[in-house]
Amino acid sequence: MGLAGALAIGAGLGTAAAAQEVTLRLHQFLPAQANVPQLILDVWADNVEEDSEGRIKVERYPSMQLGGTPPELIDQAMDGIVDVVWTVVGYTPGRFPSTEVFELPFMVADARAASYAYWKLFEEHMADREFAGVKIVGTWVHGPGMFHTKDPVVVPSDLEGMKIRGGSRLVNELLTLVGAEPVGLPVPAISEALSKGVIDGTTIPWEVTPAIKVQELVSNHTEFQGPALYNLTFVLAMNQDRYDSLPDDLKAAIDQNSGLDFSVFAGGTQADADAPARQTAVDRGNNIVTVSEDDAKKWLEIVDPIYENWVADMEERGIDGQALIDQARALMDEYHDSYDGSYN
Repeated sequence: MGLAGALAIGAGLGTAAAAQEVTLRLHQFLPAQANVPQLILDVWADNVEEDSEGRIKVERYPSMQLGGTPPELIDQAMDGIVDVVWTVVGYTPGRFPSTEVFELPFMVADARAASYAYWKLFEEHMADREFAGVKIVGTWVHGPGMFHTKDPVVVPSDLEGMKIRGGSRLVNELLTLVGAEPVGLPVPAISEALSKGVIDGTTIPWEVTPAIKVQELVSNHTEFQGPALYNLTFVLAMNQDRYDSLPDDLKAAIDQNSGLDFSVFAGGTQADADAPARQTAVDRGNNIVTVSEDDAKKWLEIVDPIYENWVADMEERGIDGQALIDQARALMDEYHDSYDGSYN
């Protein structure tokens, strides 16, 4: 009877462990009504809750409600201050250098293809090196980066002397080469900087402009046909110890919502949100300059040295930058040739 009782107690403990309930705190820098929280992060969190049969609850904290600044988000995840973060990788310049291959000017023509390639490169080159110590749930890029300015920008010389917000070190290098003065700011600081005249314009994709009222603060927008002027890279990252502490079935709920398909979904969804945001600028009567793919070649000639500089910088870090460029391009082609996955 003693043995049977002990076994029964053990079984009960096992059942309790299997039924463990977990609350994850998801922290990010945009307002809750912005596109990424609504269309991507909430979808991910809802799916995790559903796939865990309600045993995982994801609490969502927008606009840095748990404290700190956007550049601190990745460390908040690594240090266990919060459980999950979504962040711009470039907010910590040079810390995750391999991701910058997708931030090179006129490198990316399709956010889905780039997000596919980003995840593949992450698994092969970054997971055990740059991102060691944190569980990466997804990797993606936004749609085409562009200019939003108080005065029109048609040719590179129009930017000379303008103070323009840049979101990463490569974007800031691009701005310098075209004659602008780069100002490093996270997205939430753009509205105030524009309204107070601290900057004359900003680089961001269309999709985030309504959330920070850019169309109301400036009336000129310059977009590019063909490959994007630039893109930024993102990660959805989870504290590794928090993930490791989960029972296997709850890990499975996270894993089902991690990886290649989720990354492609996230990048594609963010890019798809560009069109409705662009329409708000059209409806306001704002001036939209569209640089043709042929005219964009003039811009590329000016900013092309970024490639050589980046490859040299990577070499100093022990990374074969040219090989990353070549592999990223091949993987983006591979996406168009063979990818048929999906994320619900």
